[in-house]
Amino acid sequence: MMTSGKIVEHNINYSSTNIEENDRKFLSNIALRVHNSGLVTPAVFFLEMTKPISSLGGHLLVFLGPVLNSFIQSENYYRRIEVFENRENIELLIKMIEDLENNER
Repeated sequence: MMTSGKIVEHNINYSSTNIEENDRKFLSNIALRVHNSGLVTPAVFFLEMTKPISSLGGHLLVFLGPVLNSFIQSENYYRRIEVFENRENIELLIKMIEDLENNER
């Protein structure tokens, strides 16, 4: 949720999945950005649609890594790819987005 321009961490426990705390915060930040943008339905639809090919997409991003890193300069680029290669993490992100949307109502 956003209060006075600051992002507030939501208090939903997602400890049932085996994911590192940094990756959980990364996914939580993405969920908050999606929720605050108002694009919840298209984002969830896109994530559900790409879940079956997440591994293939991850391989493509690793292949393009040297080129993309020359433009975006991300220090955790390859770790973020690993997070999205796992379908359980995509499902966790969808759940986080949906929980934020449901808590708002």
